Amino acid sequence: MSDAYDYFRAHAIAAVRKARALPPGLTKQKQRTVARVYHLLSREAALAPNIRHLDDFRAARRLERQIGR
Repeated sequence: MSDAYDYFRAHAIAAVRKARALPPGLTKQKQRTVARVYHLLSREAALAPNIRHLDDFRAARRLERQIGR
């Protein structure tokens, strides 16, 4: 198992927990989308580590920061 898999999975779990705590609405939907992106990144990283994942991860992090505002 790679470190990237564990890292992305930890972010996915945290994002899901954050989404569950939010009230229903657009913010919750966006947070769930971020969680799905992290989950997909963790699945891809489990198969074959790749540098492209970092760009996708950074984009997801940017979106998550925008949701928090």
